[in-house]
Amino acid sequence: MADILSLTAPSDTSKPIQFWQLYSVLGQDPIVEIVQRFYQRVFEQDDWFKSVFERVGGINHHINTQASMWIDVMGGGPYYHGAEFRLNFHHTHNAMALMNDKGAGLWSRLMLETLDASSHLMADDPRVRTSINTFLSFFMGKYAEDFQFENRSFFGETNSAYKRKINFMKMTEQAIAALSEDELSAALTDRGVDVSQYEGKVAKVNKALMM
Repeated sequence: MADILSLTAPSDTSKPIQFWQLYSVLGQDPIVEIVQRFYQRVFEQDDWFKSVFERVGGINHHINTQASMWIDVMGGGPYYHGAEFRLNFHHTHNAMALMNDKGAGLWSRLMLETLDASSHLMADDPRVRTSINTFLSFFMGKYAEDFQFENRSFFGETNSAYKRKINFMKMTEQAIAALSEDELSAALTDRGVDVSQYEGKVAKVNKALMM
């Protein structure tokens, strides 16, 4: 059985809001307004930067497209058509001129300014900003690796790495076998198993199947 992720943020404020739960807290309008504020800054920049965006479309085009992607990723529904393939195609073919240290640095600074000026849109919950930082840092790290520029993830505090809960009792043999050895080790350890007694992935899979 596939791991099921809740799209609803926990009401317990001691627990983090994952970025795919943000829509349940913010709703559509604040997300759109944050994106709008960002692109207003983008279109006020010098030509070397804003012309890359202008070649693709006007400010409203970018607001609509980016807001749709944010809403989708943040748990609000499939508004953005094309998913990761479209994002990769766009950055490879349309925004390549900015996929470098200089472009990423300015993009990140403008986004940081936008977030700092948009705290009133974040539902008076400090977990929201941390979750947005996590979302942006994830994608910035991905693009930095793909396009080989310095990772400018300086948006602020982020959530710790999400650890998915693995329940062997609800998984098929094939699903257990598809787990990585690290995932198997962590899940077995959580259940009190001394994984040092089970060398190699096959041994760990067999132990998991016994539980």
